[in-house]
Amino acid sequence: MTYRPALIAGSLFGLLSVIIGAFGAHYLKSVFTPETLISFETGVRYQFYHSMALLFLGLYAKENPPFIRYIFISFVTGIFLFSGSIYLLCILKSTLSIGLGGIGILTPVGGLLLITGWLLLTISLLKQRT
Repeated sequence: MTYRPALIAGSLFGLLSVIIGAFGAHYLKSVFTPETLISFETGVRYQFYHSMALLFLGLYAKENPPFIRYIFISFVTGIFLFSGSIYLLCILKSTLSIGLGGIGILTPVGGLLLITGWLLLTISLLKQRT
């Protein structure tokens, strides 16, 4: 048995990573400053890494690991907050919009959730019987 929500989320986030990355590489290259483009690419890269982690989690679930729902929630919420806030900040910077400060706090919160997901996955693997 697999954990279907993780497989679906992983495949959708992977799909979106390719689409958003291509959009950034082709269109946004002419809109963003080089520094902003690097930040944008970081968001895409971390989204893609964690889409692969979600796919692994979905396949690993047949072993019925502890914490699977918490790992899933940590990764999905972390992707939205970390990568999503980076995308939004890059767009706001490129349009010179006001009010960037409040959104910036979402990035480290998302990063902490991604770290939490990895920590819980590690604990889950260590708890498994061999």
